Amino acid sequence: MTHIDTTAPLPSLQDLLDPRHQADPYPLYSRWRTHAPVARIDEQLMVLSRYEDCAAVLRDARFGHAEADDPRFTGERARPASKVLVDDDGRPVRGFLNLNPPDHTRMRSLVSQAFTRRRVEGLTPRIEELATELFTALESAEGPVDLIEDLATPLPVAVISELLGVPAADRHRMLEWSHAVARALVPDFLLPPGAAEQEAQAWREFTDHLRGLVAERRRSPGDDLLSALVAVHDDGDALTENELLATCTLLLIAGHETTVNLIGNGTLALLRHPDQLDRLRSDPDLIAPAVEELLRYDSPVQLVARFALQDAEVAEVPVERGTTLLLLTGAANRDPAAYDHPDRLDVGRAPRHLSFGHGIHFCLGAPLARLETQIVLALLLRRAPNLRLAGAPRWKDHITLRGLSRLPLSLG
Repeated sequence: MTHIDTTAPLPSLQDLLDPRHQADPYPLYSRWRTHAPVARIDEQLMVLSRYEDCAAVLRDARFGHAEADDPRFTGERARPASKVLVDDDGRPVRGFLNLNPPDHTRMRSLVSQAFTRRRVEGLTPRIEELATELFTALESAEGPVDLIEDLATPLPVAVISELLGVPAADRHRMLEWSHAVARALVPDFLLPPGAAEQEAQAWREFTDHLRGLVAERRRSPGDDLLSALVAVHDDGDALTENELLATCTLLLIAGHETTVNLIGNGTLALLRHPDQLDRLRSDPDLIAPAVEELLRYDSPVQLVARFALQDAEVAEVPVERGTTLLLLTGAANRDPAAYDHPDRLDVGRAPRHLSFGHGIHFCLGAPLARLETQIVLALLLRRAPNLRLAGAPRWKDHITLRGLSRLPLSLG
């Protein structure tokens, strides 16, 4: 049975939204794990913060995503992340990230035929070329540079744009859409006023743009991912146009926002731990496991939501059907029950973590995010031996996606 120390001040949802915790939310997460590891906020909302509890929910079929036609899963806490995309009859069209089996199984299987590991690995030379071009431009700059604006942001935007066949002239619009659409990952009750409307508008603009691209690929297929998604089929099944649009929107978020945050958060963590940065410089073979440790140490995704599809339990605590569970995966990744010295950065650790999810909803774009981050870190290690901070980092105002809006650096 879970025991909670009721003599200590308990954290609250407002604590999660408090900007004072943006720079370092991990002491707050420690309070959740220590004093309220399975916290019932009200009759319909629970917050989990331990690794085993979060992992158990993510792999348990009794927990999933809100069913649009079930009256128990309505209201602001049950909004599907893609509800703003609707079909001709006004019904929500959801990407596989927000579906449960068997719909999730069918749609993810089809997408996986196009978005393969081989396709991602084949991008390596092009990503290296793009990253080198961006870094070379930084080297010619006078004074400090901003890693987020000058490298971490334009690289994944260029990569996902080329994957989807978006013309270079439209990439600035991709960036604007991505920032707004990323709000879809935040439950409505945690959004600031007006954010849901901005998200809906951005989603409509992005999907309208994609419709034109899809029509073009049907007429004249290319070798990009969008053409492959248009062409994919399995035993006569295929993605509908709305499913294509929902999938591409998911890829925009997964292929851009999380990668930007991983590159920025990871670089800052290494600069704040010079011993680990020196360790990487002396042994570049550690870059791959280092990325896993950086994902654990300061994850680009800090929380996810699940819904009890039937009566269940977590850590022997009953959970009624229809309950929303807020999983603080950022807290779970620092759980001392799962890691030795969890607040210590260790680039040789190569840990398990929940930063890309767990179970059937494990992030399809994880290989791409890992690849881009490994390439950027290798480039920084090789060509910026005197890299150091040149000012105060600035964090984005986003409770789900944790990342920097500014990271001023001196290349030395």
